[in-house]
Amino acid sequence: MAKHFDNLDETFEITPEVEVLKPTKKQKDALIISDKSEDKEKDYQTARAQLHNLVDKMQEALDGALEVAQESDHARAYEVVFQGAKHTADVVEKLADLQKKMKDLDKVEEVNVQQTNTQNNIYMQGTTEDIMKMLKDSQKDK
Repeated sequence: MAKHFDNLDETFEITPEVEVLKPTKKQKDALIISDKSEDKEKDYQTARAQLHNLVDKMQEALDGALEVAQESDHARAYEVVFQGAKHTADVVEKLADLQKKMKDLDKVEEVNVQQTNTQNNIYMQGTTEDIMKMLKDSQKDK
């Protein structure tokens, strides 16, 4: 790499200085343990803000493309406008899906807390001898 600048070094009568870079170790950030519900809400707000920002920018671009299409009256320009409108509608749909997914997550958490299943419970009065006698009787009947 220094060969490219040899002519300049001779012209300005300087000696090149070579600096040796030593690799530095990055310290790993400490893991931050936080509440999952706070993370979920923060992620939701971030995603929502990004989608809104994207819709605004796409709308501006769509307005500009529509102006160009109207001035040029060219079929390809209108095709670009329609594609842009479709993509903007897709982002708006993703925004609605985000709302639905957030509601579904809240419902799942509520259901998990309330749901308890108990299966195969039998309440019988008597001793184990009575149960054995009843089982033998049911086998004889078959």
